[in-house]
Amino acid sequence: MSINTNYGSYAANYTNTIKKSDEAKNNKRAKESGVTTSTVELKTSTPGVTKTEQIKTGFTNINDYSKYLQDKYSYMNTGTTSMEGVPTTVSVSSAFLKKCMNDPEKAKYLEENLAAIPDCAKMAVNSCLGTLTSLSYQIDANGNITCISSGTNDPDGKIAKENAERKAKEKKAQEEKVAKRREEKKAEGEKAAKRRAEKSEVRKEPSEKLVKSKGTQNFTVSAVGTDVKTVTQNLVGISLNQSVFTEMSFDIKA
Repeated sequence: MSINTNYGSYAANYTNTIKKSDEAKNNKRAKESGVTTSTVELKTSTPGVTKTEQIKTGFTNINDYSKYLQDKYSYMNTGTTSMEGVPTTVSVSSAFLKKCMNDPEKAKYLEENLAAIPDCAKMAVNSCLGTLTSLSYQIDANGNITCISSGTNDPDGKIAKENAERKAKEKKAQEEKVAKRREEKKAEGEKAAKRRAEKSEVRKEPSEKLVKSKGTQNFTVSAVGTDVKTVTQNLVGISLNQSVFTEMSFDIKA
C-alpha cells in the first residue's frame, strides 16, 4: 500500500513538473516575441450569443500577424476560396492589419468579423434572389467592410449545379481535414503516453434556390458598413428588392 501511495505522489509531482516546464517555455517565447494572448468575448452572427476566444496582439511585423490570423481564418488574404459552393474572397487591408496587430480592441473587432464571415456567406447564398456566382468581403484601411455579390437567375440551372458540386467538394475537404486533425491528435496522445510510460514507468494508457426565367439576367450588388452580418443582410435586402438586376451600391456610413 505504501508503494502505491509513493508512486502516486511521484506521478503527480512529475506531471506538475512537466506542466510548469511547458508553461515556462510558452511564457518565455511570448516574452521574447512581445506577443500577448488575451481571453475575450467575441460577438457571433447569432444575436445575443458570444463565444470565449483567445486573441493575440503585440506582433512586431504584419507578416507574423497575418500568419497567425490565417492559421485561424484560412480564407483571409489567400485568394479565392469556396463558401457554400460560391467562389469567395476575403481581403483585409495591410494598413488595417498594422493598426490591429498592437491594438486589442481593433484586433477583437477584426476577429469578430472574420469569424462571422462563413455564416454570413451562407445567409447570402440562401437568401439572395437568384444564384450567386461570386462573393467578396473587403476590409479597408479604416476597418470599413464592403460586401459584393454577383449572380444570375440561372434559368437552366447550370451555375446552381456547379455551386452544388463545389459545395460537396468543400464539405468533403472539411471532413478530411477534421479526420486528419483527429488522427494527428490521436498520434500525439499516443506519443505523449509512451513518453510518460518510459519516463515514469506508467502503463500506457458541417438548399440552394433556383429562380426560373425566360432569359438570363446577371446582377452585381454591394453594401458597406462596419459589421459583417449587417452588411450581408443589407446586401440580401438590396438583391431581393430588385425586379430587374442592375449593378448598384448601398453604403452604410461607419
